[in-house]
Amino acid sequence: MSLSFVLEALVVLGAIVLGTRASGVGVGVWGGVGTFVLIFVFGEAPGDPPAAAIAIILGVVTAAALMQAAGGIDWMVAMAARVIERRPRQITLIAPLTAFLFCAGAGTGNIVYPLLPVIYDVSYRNGIRPSRPLTVTVVQSGIALAASPVSAAMAAMLTLTDVAPYNLGLGQILLITFPACVIGIVVTSIVVNRMGRELADDPEVQARLADGRLTSPTADAIVPSRTDAAPGTGPGTAGTPASAALTYTARGRNAALTFLAGVLAIVVLGLFPDLRPSFTVDGTSTQVDMTTTIILVMFVVGAVIIAVGRPQVGDVPSQSVFKAGMISAIALFGIAWLTATFISAHEDYIVSTVGAWVTDWRFLFAVAVFLVAAMTTSQSTATRTIVPIGLAAGLPAGVVTGMWAGALGGVYTLPANGPQIAAANFDLTGTTKLGTRLIDHSFFVPMLILSVTTIAAGAAIGALF
Repeated sequence: MSLSFVLEALVVLGAIVLGTRASGVGVGVWGGVGTFVLIFVFGEAPGDPPAAAIAIILGVVTAAALMQAAGGIDWMVAMAARVIERRPRQITLIAPLTAFLFCAGAGTGNIVYPLLPVIYDVSYRNGIRPSRPLTVTVVQSGIALAASPVSAAMAAMLTLTDVAPYNLGLGQILLITFPACVIGIVVTSIVVNRMGRELADDPEVQARLADGRLTSPTADAIVPSRTDAAPGTGPGTAGTPASAALTYTARGRNAALTFLAGVLAIVVLGLFPDLRPSFTVDGTSTQVDMTTTIILVMFVVGAVIIAVGRPQVGDVPSQSVFKAGMISAIALFGIAWLTATFISAHEDYIVSTVGAWVTDWRFLFAVAVFLVAAMTTSQSTATRTIVPIGLAAGLPAGVVTGMWAGALGGVYTLPANGPQIAAANFDLTGTTKLGTRLIDHSFFVPMLILSVTTIAAGAAIGALF
């Protein structure tokens, strides 16, 4: 192991740690600083910046923000709430699976926010411990983006695997990650449904009922306010299910359906590459790649949304989806450029040493993705930081993809994320806790079960590719 390798590895780790402390765009800024040090101090050649991944994110975020401005997110949430309320006794399974489908379809985990009071209301009124469906619904959003054709994490992954010699395209990735995630959610829901005392046997819940902090779990239960949960949604009222406050317009419905149709089109074009046009340059026929396809489809989707949803285009930059997407793009750019520069400079050494480690103990790759996801709370950052190392080390692309999906759940290791805090605040019974010692929160065990199960299922499925 050369001294330069060690020093440069410390620069990479230091940039990640400092970026994590700064959070948000700070991750990208410190990634850029680390790249500067590798190039100007150590004299390494610049790696390839993730231009394709950034382009995908920009295209998707533009269309998604237009949909949100038109009220499309409100429509999605209202539809999800209806599904959840139809099977109240199975809410610990139905709620996270429903949220998973909408998170994957929309490409963002933020859709769980307005669903949380609905889940609390339905579970509590049916005598079910709210922490069970709430925790599984929150942690599933950590892995759902690995099964989304339009998430920032998928954009990062696709630009790494959909190239020679791996040639693992969008359709193949989804065939690995989607079933693995569903298996993980189902297993986690079954286990979590047996965790914690029943409400009638929980002394803390009974104490809250006794002193009036909590109303009786009947149809007259007061639903917690959701004013800040999502655009267009107001507080619940006494005697009214939470979903009754979830409203949407015809324009919002049209915008959401247009966006979801675009997602479906991307999946179809990924599964059936012959549907994509080809062009000839200098006598060589080349097919349009998936990066270009996704970007162009999303621009068309955005134009249709403007026509059928008629959003205020000037409001797009203020949408939460747009802001989150821009932060992801900046963070991804800096970190991805840093790791690309480091790996290209030491690829031979990584293949000969790190490659032997992860080949003998494949779980080390999943552990590395999990830890970076936990530190950065960013699925796309964890993807561009560790996946290139796993691929360069010689792990099969299918296995890398399967383990990657489950390891992204590490973003909920610490109780510092918005969905975790929101779920704890909405749960008036107090059964959903943030804890006091970092890992004693209500989400930790469900997150571990979900991650481990999905990693195992993903690795098994990925080995077939």
